Amino acid sequence: MNPTRRTVLIAAGAAALLPAAPALAATRPKTGATAPYASYWYPDSLPAGSPGTGITWRSLKSWRVADDADLAFNAASVPLAARFTPTPANTTARSGQARIQALVSFAPTSGNPSQGAATADYYALTHWAYLDELVFWGGSAGEGLILAPNAPIVDAAHRHGVPVLGNIFLPPTAYGGQLQWTRDLVQKDASGHYPLAAQLVAVAAAYGFDGWFVNAETGGGNTALGQAMLGFVKELKALATAKGQRVTWYDAMTVNGTVSWQGALNSQNQAFFQAADAMFVDFRWSSGTLASSGAKADRLGRGRYALWAGVDVESNGSDTSVNWDAIVPSGQPHITSIGFYRPEWTRNHLPAGQRAPEDFHAADDRFWTGRSLDPSRPDTGDPWRAPAVSVADRSTPTSLPFATVFNTGHGLRWYEEGAVTSDAAWNHLGLQDRLPSRRWVVRTAGERPAVAFDFTDAWRGGSSVLVDGALDRPVVVDLYATRMPIGGNTMVQLTYRTDAGAVNVELAVATAEPSGAGATPPYTYLPVSSVNKGVNGWQAVTLPLTGLTGTVHALGVRLTATAGPVRWRLGGLAVGDAVTAPAAPTGARVTAATGGDLRLAWDAAPGAVRHYELHRLLPDGTRRFLGGTCQRAYYLTGLQPAPGESTARFELRAVGELYNASTPVTVSHTW
Repeated sequence: MNPTRRTVLIAAGAAALLPAAPALAATRPKTGATAPYASYWYPDSLPAGSPGTGITWRSLKSWRVADDADLAFNAASVPLAARFTPTPANTTARSGQARIQALVSFAPTSGNPSQGAATADYYALTHWAYLDELVFWGGSAGEGLILAPNAPIVDAAHRHGVPVLGNIFLPPTAYGGQLQWTRDLVQKDASGHYPLAAQLVAVAAAYGFDGWFVNAETGGGNTALGQAMLGFVKELKALATAKGQRVTWYDAMTVNGTVSWQGALNSQNQAFFQAADAMFVDFRWSSGTLASSGAKADRLGRGRYALWAGVDVESNGSDTSVNWDAIVPSGQPHITSIGFYRPEWTRNHLPAGQRAPEDFHAADDRFWTGRSLDPSRPDTGDPWRAPAVSVADRSTPTSLPFATVFNTGHGLRWYEEGAVTSDAAWNHLGLQDRLPSRRWVVRTAGERPAVAFDFTDAWRGGSSVLVDGALDRPVVVDLYATRMPIGGNTMVQLTYRTDAGAVNVELAVATAEPSGAGATPPYTYLPVSSVNKGVNGWQAVTLPLTGLTGTVHALGVRLTATAGPVRWRLGGLAVGDAVTAPAAPTGARVTAATGGDLRLAWDAAPGAVRHYELHRLLPDGTRRFLGGTCQRAYYLTGLQPAPGESTARFELRAVGELYNASTPVTVSHTW
């Protein structure tokens, strides 16, 4: 690995020094500290020659949990959340029919940092509500063919109930593929089993992701190799199922071992489809081949929605011309599911230097929601049939406590209680909140205001929700579909700020579903009265759900302007019965150091923990945010001694679901 790559959040802002914490002095390690990256391997044999700069060649067959030095950084910690389907936001979106898969390359195979990076320029996917499967796309002949997803992606996806698959890519010979690598993957041991199938399942279990996407595109095989691959996929599926994992097959290799993309489910790939959980149908499909494929899948007892019809959006994104009626026809049952190839176009098509977070999210909202930018008002004349038009969204908030600070997982600064504690740009999707699934449903009889994530200010993290407009009539912004129980002590806290104009704020709470698809939730409106001067201009108001019983089905806000135009931002929303601070982590220590590059580790805090946060204590009494992670290890790079500082001191806290923090523990490092 290349230790010079920046992989963590480097802070430059300052906040008041908190009370001193118990110190755990760390002995200066003698081993070097290198930056951790997502793991990648060849099946067994390695290429001839030497790897390029920043690349490490590894054999999956030789991988062992005990020898994986980066496992603590790469193992996801958030379990896969259960999802439910609320009443659809419009009359065209369907539940129980087409699903959506996305094949996303977040970075080159060898360039996926384990814990984010010091830039906001990142594909910070937020429209999880429409996804059923994310493939961590990658693999190349010069780096490695098998790519495990990094922890931030898995943790963010799991919060929203989306499984994540690692990728196995056996490339075409034109891209450096070698048939020997295919033979390596499907080799048998003396007992007749496939040892690399067991290795793949062990990797997914150790790293905490949900299975594998198998894409065998190296030509030159024969029937014997095709049968060996089929046996391998069957064993991989059996072992994966036993561990709660899944396997998706790519329509490339056929049962006779040759590579021939069918664009259909037929006799050439049916056995692979039946051996796996699902199949990605290559882009060569037509309306006829998809119709016959769906019918065939139904006859096989697997169901047509286990077929992902490939839609290549890498080059043109939401400008791609697609025969949508062949997949998700209007007014008729859907034919198959949708498999988006490379939707990170929403970031990549933006010119370098013009990839501010708000630019990316504008393009991403256009892709997932459609031209109207409001899933409750789909634009039926839009040639891009966005997912929100055809597929019902899903949601995960079903229990208490629940909280969000509308953190999208990247930002230009880091905020705590409205104050900047780091002015460095950053990304780390593991810190992303559960986000509103319907962006943005706005209900008003007047002029519709602009509603978007905003990165110029935040209560906590890197973003807030900004409502900007005349507000000539009352405006309701839908936020969350939920299934949260209401108890006798259930409270809701809103944290907000008015930047321009004046506005009356009400909390919108629905305890039942809308009357039908596209209808407004039956909200009760609770006045939100400012009770203090706030902190840094932010108001934090707590409301009891007096008079409400049962289950919260929807949450939103209603804004009525008394002077306009209005700029109003929402920084936080929390629902709970009681606030209990999490316990502190223990055993904080420096495990490796090279100059200003450090590896830290600690033992988990007992009980529920959302994530951990790390700050640096400086001799002048300031406290700088360095980063956060859901894991129990962290890598710091580029640190320098402060003037007169002989020992660097760091504070580590556990953060709970309601964003309440534990008492800090400190760890020191002698320069």
